[in-house]
Parts: sequence; structure tokens; C-alpha cells
Amino acid sequence: MRHRIYGAHVAGTSSSRLVRKASLAAASVFAAAGLVATPDIGHGREATQPGMTVPSSDHSASDHSTSWETYGRTYANTRFSPLTQINSGNVGRLKLAFTLQLGALRSNEATPIVIGDTMYVSSSWGPKTTYALDARTGDIKWAYRPDLPDDMMQYSCCDVVSRGVSYDNGKIFVGRLDGYLVALDAKTGQELWKTQVVDYKQGSVITSPPVVLKGRVITGFAGGEYGVRGALQAYDENTGKQVWKTWLTATQDQPNGDSWKGDSARHGGAAAWNVGSYDAATDTLFWGTSNASPWNSAVRSTGTVDYGKLSNLYTASTVALDPASGHIKWWFQGTPQDVWDYDGVNENVLADLKENGQSVPALMKADRDGFFFVVNRNTGKLLSADPYVPVTWAKGYDIATARPIADPDKRPALDHPVKGVCPSWIGGKNWQPMSFNPMTGLVYVASNNMCFDMKDMEPSYHRGVFYLGADYNVYDGPGGYRGELAAWDPVHRRKAWEVKLPLPFNGGTMTTAGNLVFFGDITGNFRALDARTGKTLWKIKLGSGIGAGAMTYAVAGKQYVAVVVGRTATLPAAMGDAGKKIIATTPEGGSLFVFALGS
Repeated sequence: MRHRIYGAHVAGTSSSRLVRKASLAAASVFAAAGLVATPDIGHGREATQPGMTVPSSDHSASDHSTSWETYGRTYANTRFSPLTQINSGNVGRLKLAFTLQLGALRSNEATPIVIGDTMYVSSSWGPKTTYALDARTGDIKWAYRPDLPDDMMQYSCCDVVSRGVSYDNGKIFVGRLDGYLVALDAKTGQELWKTQVVDYKQGSVITSPPVVLKGRVITGFAGGEYGVRGALQAYDENTGKQVWKTWLTATQDQPNGDSWKGDSARHGGAAAWNVGSYDAATDTLFWGTSNASPWNSAVRSTGTVDYGKLSNLYTASTVALDPASGHIKWWFQGTPQDVWDYDGVNENVLADLKENGQSVPALMKADRDGFFFVVNRNTGKLLSADPYVPVTWAKGYDIATARPIADPDKRPALDHPVKGVCPSWIGGKNWQPMSFNPMTGLVYVASNNMCFDMKDMEPSYHRGVFYLGADYNVYDGPGGYRGELAAWDPVHRRKAWEVKLPLPFNGGTMTTAGNLVFFGDITGNFRALDARTGKTLWKIKLGSGIGAGAMTYAVAGKQYVAVVVGRTATLPAAMGDAGKKIIATTPEGGSLFVFALGS
């Protein structure tokens, strides 16, 4: 592991085009107990960066300072907590508070949520089990174990994943690998309703928690590798009845249908399999979409860098929608006519910045294609696009046209195999969530440094079977490292510090007002770092690789930090030698670990 701080970074300067804006919203009632930061409490440091804010999310996932009510704590998906009882001065005293074996091995990727004094967490394999726990002791209040089909794994592209559950109005909402969305009574675990979202046997499973807004439960599903047609769907939270459905590939009879060749949109991908974000100020829902299907772009476009209108909307994009109707307000397509499996599903993180002295409502995204995008979340206008990992598929990004400057030598075709494409299909960043700290102004990103060679093949669509039309070989990227944890400055558009890692596909991040970043890696190390310098302040080995992002909460005046552990088992097979080392480094696992300060 190599660690580097970039001395040129000076927090709070304003020399770039984008300048930080805001204040930290925190509850003073908890600050009095030493749990939460306020603008004048900073543990010997400035408590906020002037001019930085995190926008309000929905009433159903409000900024309750001691809770962690959604996957990203709020629907702004910053994964930032204002809690400060655990901080950079005392984090070395962290001790195990309790642990729970989840009863399912491999690909345990959930972020628990905490409502009041109850924690809700799901396992992999379905989820096989959803638990309600006493958030202070880990005692099980109830466990939901549905009957699930035995054949789900063959339709789950990227392992038997559950990334967690959602809460609203006394209900827990669970998306399942068998394509069902379920509502449970939060107090008892009793199943209230069950609705089929999609037929999983077409290659569509639900792996991420839904967004719940104003009585609607909104979810997508996976399947970009199976040639599904992606969609977002909303359901009444009391009855489970469908309210709306928005297709995410445009057919010829729809607006932007001319971005597809023939009827290829009907098996065009754009699956929305990761988490959504929400801005209450404009009542706008944001969601990322997957790669286009098949990978061989000649089926759906020109197969060259000169694709004209045939960009394949709305694949590899962020779409902004009206949550009441599902109407698409705007979109930004990060990788038009994608051929490298650069899903655009990575989470959209919302914060307010300044542009030329004016406040800009920003959306930040570390895309699979290797570019860190900052977009005006009200209009969809691209503000900046910078590579945060080695990138060779494009020579740069044209901000004026909001399109990449693609390198034709790196685009595969039937008669044109290519070498040295960076990043690989794993992406500059995969699903593992990043976090944003308004006190440091930095985004904490776990990235991958892998490249690959590609060649196209003739695809043939068969329902429930991979629909790729491509072959590839993955290998290490340049520089002698395979992964990295970096603090990205979205204002100055550069890294503030970085930690080099020996393997790719490391865990997500969480950050706090206690000047901390929590991060787990694929070798099983869970650590706390100084948010400003990247220095490791505390570390513990947890026995299996970590992909999930940690979370933190407080109950009865005591702060806790929790993380789910259990590495992926399917994906390393497609990662070359690095994948073999991932398998050899730790066994499969499935555990929840919760820590608190010791005496």
C-alpha cells in the first residue's frame, strides 16, 4: 500500500472555475451531547468549507443527524454523517460492539439502515434473510426468510447480491433476485404485499434498494448483459400496485428513438440496477443506466466513432425524472454508443457548488468510463469531466458538446480487435459507493486500475442468456498498482491525496464530521483514515473481502460504525490474474460487524 498527499491542494481556496459553497446542516440538540458537528465545533479544525451545502432529500429520508435512513444516509447519497463522537482524535479506541453472521456466504454488499433504535440489514442470496436488530446489542427482533427459487444465480449476471433495504411509514421494502418487490411491517417483519416487477428468467434481478418518495416505491432491475430492456417502475407503497413505468431505451415510436438502429432498442440494455438519488428542491429523481446491449455496437449503431444520432439513448446515462409520473426531464449520456461495458449506473451524489461566483446545484458522478463528471442537476448541463484513473478509450471530453473525444484505435469491431483499453469493463469505479464530505470539500472514491484487450463477435439473442458479442482479456493497468482510494477535489478537479492498493474491486466509503473516512478493501482490511490527509488511523482485519460501504449511527448517546463483509465470488473470474489473487486472498464470507469506542 502506498500513500501520497498532494501538497498543492489547499482546502478552501477558490482559484478554479468551480468554487465550494455552503454550510453543514446539523442538529444542535445532538451537538450538546458531543455527537454532532455544528459550524463552530470542529475538533481544532475549521468545521466547514465556506459555501458548501448538501441539498435536502425527501421527508421519508430526512437529515436526522443520528440516523442512517437510506442506503446513502439521505437521498443526496453523500454518505456523510455529522456525528463526531468518534473522530480522528479517538478512533484508535474503536472496539467490537457486536457481530452477526448473516447466514449467507459471498457477495454480501448491503449497507444497513437504522431507524430509531432498530437496524435493518439484508444478506445475499435473495436476500436469503432480512433482519431487524436491536441497534445497540445486535439482538434479532425478527427475520424475514422468503421461499425463493433455486435457479436465480444463472440469471444474476454479477453474483447473488443484495445491497440493502428501504424504509418509509412503518414499512421495510425489499427488492429480490426473483424479480419481486416486497413490503414488510417494520415492527414485526410480516409480509404486507408482494408485487412482481420483472421476470427474473429474462436475466433481470433486483439487487439494490428502492427509492421511496411520497407514497411511491421506485425500483429498477439488472440485465444489461442479457439484452433486457431497462425500465424504472413506481408502485403504491400501501398496495403494491404499479403507478408508472418508464422504459430506458427509446424505440422508434418514442422521442429519441432515432438514436437506435432499427428495433435494436428492444434488447438494448440501459438497466437501472444501482441506487437512485433525489432532490426535494426541484422534486427530481436521478438514476444511472447500464451499458447498451449487446456490447458489439454495430448491431445498434454504426460501430465506429462516427455514430451521429445513433448514440443509443438512454444507455450509460444519468436520467432525471419526475417521481410523480416517471417523465424524463433531462439526461446526460457519459458514454455514447458504449462498446466497453461502461455502465452509467454509479450513484449520483448531490451537493451545491459555485460557478464563477454563482451557486450551482451540482450532481457528481465517478463514472465507469474513468471520467469524474460534474453536472448541473437542474438542467443536465455538463460542467466538468476529468479522468480520475488512467483512460485510453478517449483522448478527452468536449464540454461544449458533452461528448467524449473517442480514440478510434480503441473501439473494437469485427475486423478490428483492440489492445490497451483503459479502464477495463470493471470500470474506473464500479458499484462500490463513494462519499462526499462538505467539511473537507472532498469526494472519497475507491477506484480500479485495470485495462483490457477486446474483440467483437457476432451476437445472437436468446432469452435469459448473455448477449455480448464480444470477448476480452483483463490485465493490470500502468503504474504498478491495481486499486486506489483517492480523495477527489471536485472544485479544483484533481486528487488531494491517494492510497495505492494491491488489488481492484475494493469497498465503498463513508465519511463523517469527525474528520474520518471509513473504508474496507478486498483483502478484508477495514480502516479509518484522516479525511484531510488519508493517513490510516485505525485498522482491523475482518476475514473476508469487503465491497459494501460502511455506515454510522447513534442510539442513546452512543455512536456506532457498522460494515457488512463478504467478498464477491463470480466476478473475479473475469478479472484476469488480479481476480485469481482476490479469490486466494480471503474466503467467502457473510457477517455484520459493529464497532463503538472502548474505554
